[in-house]
Amino acid sequence: MRWALILFLVAAVFVVPEAAPCHAHGKPSADISRGPDVLDTGDGSLDPGDADISDTGSSSSAISDISAADISDVAAAGGSSDVGVAVLDLQTNQVVSEQGDKPFYSASLAKLILAFDALHQQLSAGDTDLIDRALSASDDNAMDVLWTRFDGMDAIGRVAAEAGLTGTHAPDDPSQWGEVVITANDMVRLYQHILGSPERDAIVGALSKAPATAADGFDQAFGLLGVTGAYAKQGWMYYLPSEVYLHSAGVLDDRYAVAVLTTNPTGSWTTARQSINAVTTAVLAKLGVNG
Repeated sequence: MRWALILFLVAAVFVVPEAAPCHAHGKPSADISRGPDVLDTGDGSLDPGDADISDTGSSSSAISDISAADISDVAAAGGSSDVGVAVLDLQTNQVVSEQGDKPFYSASLAKLILAFDALHQQLSAGDTDLIDRALSASDDNAMDVLWTRFDGMDAIGRVAAEAGLTGTHAPDDPSQWGEVVITANDMVRLYQHILGSPERDAIVGALSKAPATAADGFDQAFGLLGVTGAYAKQGWMYYLPSEVYLHSAGVLDDRYAVAVLTTNPTGSWTTARQSINAVTTAVLAKLGVNG
């Protein structure tokens, strides 16, 4: 009996799919759409709806030529993945999205939210280094320290209120910052807010030097990273029994804020990576940008 138990435990260890992600969770899927910690109902929030197309600017924008059917096709390129995608023209404020208000666990995109809040405060050189590491190499150890030191649970609500994020809220479990809830629409709106803030240079500088290999050894050259003229925050997480989260949210050519959020049910990192890359390629094609 003892040997049978040992063999079972060994087998369980080695059946983890393909790679060790940032945060692997054993809890079942839950309803994460309870709404934001602080809901800003002002004019700055995005219109709700699965496919949202807004035209509030007069300058020519590639988004003007993207129909609801087009952005639906972009999301469909993800195959078996559940996809939320949003694109915001930073010059015209035009937005197009598919499942833009669908809630997703953030994985490491939570680092961008917390870093923005922390940069409002007086920081030591050590704090600045932690933020830089969390944003560039997606260092989980740095994020663990920042989450505690800078009041991560309340920081999420503060940023949501400041930036007018209507679907973002802190995790139910304070120890799991990877379970901050976000939406694609909120992520592009967050970038728009960051780029108009005093924190812009620190955040863009850190994201722009993100290495292909993250601090935990994960290959983060997927989605927007690796696309010429783009900087992005990446997120990855394996959620038992078989959900693979891969997210890419950033800015392309200093013109478009793009968020591609995905969960794949296959348990395969390879399949999930192919999926988010396919969606990103489809976005670039619609924008007339070569990756």
